[in-house]
Amino acid sequence: MSTDASPLPDRLISTSVLVIGTGGAGLRASIELAERGVQVLAVGKRRTHDAHTTLAAGGINAALGTMDPEDSWQHHAADTLRESYLLADPAIVEQVARNAARGIEDLERWGMPFAREADGRLSQRFFGAHTYRRTCYAGDYTGLEIQRTLMRRAAELSVPIIDTVYVTRLLVAGGTIFGAYGFDVVTGQGVQILADAVILATGGHTRIWRVTSSRRDENTGDSFRLAALAGARLRDAELVQFHPSGLLEPEDAAGTLVSEAARGEGGVLRNALGERFMERYDPQRLELSTRDRVALANFTEIAEGRGTEHGGVLLDVSHLPREQILEKLPRVYRTLIDLQMLDITESPIEVAPTAHYSMGGVWVRAEDHGTGVEGLFAIGEAASGLHGANRLGGNSLIELLVYGRITGEVAAEHAASRTRVDRDPEAVREARAEHSALLSGEGTEVPRRLQREVREVMTEHAGVVRSEEGLRAGIEKIAALEERAGHVTAHPDVAGFDDLAHAFDLKGSLLAARATLECALERRETRGCHNRSDFPEQDPALRGNMTWTPQGGAVFEPLPEIPAALRELVERPADDSPAGKLVE
Repeated sequence: MSTDASPLPDRLISTSVLVIGTGGAGLRASIELAERGVQVLAVGKRRTHDAHTTLAAGGINAALGTMDPEDSWQHHAADTLRESYLLADPAIVEQVARNAARGIEDLERWGMPFAREADGRLSQRFFGAHTYRRTCYAGDYTGLEIQRTLMRRAAELSVPIIDTVYVTRLLVAGGTIFGAYGFDVVTGQGVQILADAVILATGGHTRIWRVTSSRRDENTGDSFRLAALAGARLRDAELVQFHPSGLLEPEDAAGTLVSEAARGEGGVLRNALGERFMERYDPQRLELSTRDRVALANFTEIAEGRGTEHGGVLLDVSHLPREQILEKLPRVYRTLIDLQMLDITESPIEVAPTAHYSMGGVWVRAEDHGTGVEGLFAIGEAASGLHGANRLGGNSLIELLVYGRITGEVAAEHAASRTRVDRDPEAVREARAEHSALLSGEGTEVPRRLQREVREVMTEHAGVVRSEEGLRAGIEKIAALEERAGHVTAHPDVAGFDDLAHAFDLKGSLLAARATLECALERRETRGCHNRSDFPEQDPALRGNMTWTPQGGAVFEPLPEIPAALRELVERPADDSPAGKLVE
């Protein structure tokens, strides 16, 4: 059967700027473009109201000083750099910290229902490893309210959104972007989108682990594959945040997050023996330690045999007043009732580390998040550089607001400046042939089954703790899965082309898995989220990033020095006392 067969002729669309991804990052960039009068189209592969941003629970950071007047953007930047284990790009950190207040102001102007104090000030609370209270929130469903706010604003501006398009390739001619190719997940029809600039806002790669806070068909590595095949580099693929508290039951919801807000409000971690074990790992900050330390502590308790029946530890908020739990943790309360019929005001929650956030992603410039491919930008979890080897809770949401605005502005200027557009018909033919081949092949491999095997490999060989032997074994297994993936055929049915989407999910996951394993192998040290059992110490010579391309593999690049004024704050002894930071 011909591999150039296609169910329908391609649908052709043209726009000035294409935004791929309709979560918080994509919507914020689209809003900026629309406000500037630039033609924009946002496309996504899942319903906009159900974007991954809606799962972000705890809060969004900005040094507003509403609760602690001594806070400043410099302190926010210093906390971010320190907790990144000095692997964050200082210039990107400064951009986010400096512009965070404006991001909050934008949300307020568009009707975001932030929690407020009795006198009308925005409420701000502590999150782990923050020097001051700088996390704004809306209960424990902050991401959901942000998504709703951005959707309302986008609707007011009549931003066109197509949320049934799966983008499979970026279209590049002579090193310059000219659009994207994909298909409609309902009809299978190929879709060509011609654009003068493209903003990639397609999330991360945490779905390539077995226990993950991502849902089934999101964060499968789309951004990694799209950018890498277009000629961009990836950065810090090995730096993945394992959130300390993912649910273990029921199995089909394994990895669902229990928000860090549960610890921020005073939740306590205990092992199966009833011991409050964080005293062994961070006696000063206890449960308000950084996510990487708490995740490693949970992992260690379980690995050393002090875990619960299902292989977890216990997170207990039942000592808190019921009214406080219902007010401050309503989503956690409802989730546990829905999934386990567990009343957290009476009983502890069984949790374990879960793959939560891609701190690495596409390499981007600090000033505009350009990727090095002319006309291509990346933002949100698809990008890299802010978080280094550990992400502070609340920083991801403010990153969306800051760089969504900046990148929208720069993409608008780029599109307006283009006087000539070159297009490469061969790039379109290659993308179309890949799409058609999956529908018309005769292979017997099933994408869902191979995807499960990728997740098993990554969980076994690149989880919370890694080793040279395990990483090399993982690379060999991924190579075997790559060979088998060449024999995948998609089988759409009356319900739509989900199986074709799964096949492309698999392609993204395999590339992301290889990048992660190869970068993790080269980072021969323990730093933040990256724990090497064979290299347990931090190596000062490895203060830098692992960049990766399909052709060149992992390459180490040193980072620039932190500016002197910020370095003084970074090196200043942190106040690790939990006094006033746990709401008892």
